[in-house]
Formats: sequence, structure tokens, C-alpha cells
Amino acid sequence: MTAPTATGALTAESIRAFAEGWYRALDVHAPLNEVLPLMVDDGLEMVFPEATAVGHEGFRAWYEAVTHRFFDEVHTVTQVEPVITGGTATVQVVVNWQARIWDAPAPTSAWLGFDARQTWEVKAGADGQVLLTRYVVDGLDPMPGSASL
Repeated sequence: MTAPTATGALTAESIRAFAEGWYRALDVHAPLNEVLPLMVDDGLEMVFPEATAVGHEGFRAWYEAVTHRFFDEVHTVTQVEPVITGGTATVQVVVNWQARIWDAPAPTSAWLGFDARQTWEVKAGADGQVLLTRYVVDGLDPMPGSASL
């Protein structure tokens, strides 16, 4: 997967396309070599409810853990609100995340459904490519009937 590009500057459209592409990659558990180029390495911080990942190595450890734990994932982006300042932006993102999880020795998997509220920081990379620099999960609002994480 390649990141969407802008014509030298960030736009609301390029950031929304980036967010949608990001979640498509997560849904299919894209290989790391396709996901890592979407983020800076130096200075990357990703704050999840269960851990904080720093740089590509931190993301790699988190990604390997979650792609082995969650399956049948579907992310639906419902809000992308960027505040663009030159070559950077702070973005309020809301994504509906539904997945299945199996915790041994349970006889069946469980359904998970959450609206995840997030704050992202992105920057324009070379050629206007959108790059993720910071990703913070601000909260998870469970859907009715969802299992707990």
C-alpha cells in the first residue's frame, strides 16, 4: 500500500484518504514492509490503551501482537477533522472498529465493537506524502453487545 500524496502540501482530502488507507491496511493485516513507510521512524509515538510504541521497532512489536490476536477486522472511518498548519496537521479521527477475538481455552470467539476516538499528528513527507508522526487513542466507546478487551 502506498500513502496518498498531495501536491506539496497537506489537504483535508489527502489526510482523509490516508486515514482510510491506513485502516484498509490494518483490516487485511498488511505486511510490515507496506505499513512502516506510512510513518516516520525517528520521533514516532503511538499511544494505545495497552501500550505505547516508539519508532518502527515499537510499532512492529505492537503490530505483530495485535495481528495475532484480532481477526475479521473491519474499520470504518466516521470522522477525520484536520487542523492543518503548513506541513503538519493535528487530526481528530473517529473509527468504528469491529473484530473477533479468541482467548484460549474459550470454546468460541467473541465479537468486539468500539468507536475509537483518536488524535493523530501527521506531516507532509517528500513529494507531499502524508506521514504519521503521533497516534493517540483518546478513548474506546463500546457498542452494545461488545465483549470487553
